[in-house]
Amino acid sequence: MQDHNLFSIYTKRLNQAGLRYVVTGSVAGIIYGEPRLTHDVDIIVYLKVIDLNNLLDSFPDREFYLPPIEVIRTEMSRTMRGHFNIIHHDTGFKADIYLVGSDPLHIFAFKGAKQFEIDGEKVNVAPPEYVIIRKLEFYDEGKSQKHLIDIKSILKNCPLEIDKDFIRKNIKSTEIVKLFNSMFE
Repeated sequence: MQDHNLFSIYTKRLNQAGLRYVVTGSVAGIIYGEPRLTHDVDIIVYLKVIDLNNLLDSFPDREFYLPPIEVIRTEMSRTMRGHFNIIHHDTGFKADIYLVGSDPLHIFAFKGAKQFEIDGEKVNVAPPEYVIIRKLEFYDEGKSQKHLIDIKSILKNCPLEIDKDFIRKNIKSTEIVKLFNSMFE
């Protein structure tokens, strides 16, 4: 059985390094909704050039796979969709690291981040609206039902008020807006 908080392999180190981050994706869906199996954690990181050595020190190559620093620098130079992976050797658990860049939704995720204490550790989590919008986008791209299941779980169980109008305004596809609206019928 999967340890319920493998994602803490990453969040503890990011906290210790003082790097700004928010957890999103399925782990955020679990925090806001209901438990389910996941094979990775999605984390948005605010990473500056000055932070690179700190990042590398926090995830040493004897314990983690990180791409070469040149790849990380290339991804950091992207204004949108900068991304790389970190993989924990012992567990194989992967972190998909997304860089803030100038993506307005990533910026929103940082501004509206929520902090939870999980197993005595503070974890910064993207707001539920961000998680739902991204899950709708991923559903639109690949039609994977797990995203819709996660969204319904968040809408049903989230301990926070969810701004549904904000979500509707930030969905780009009218078909997906209709799908989102149908979740309340």
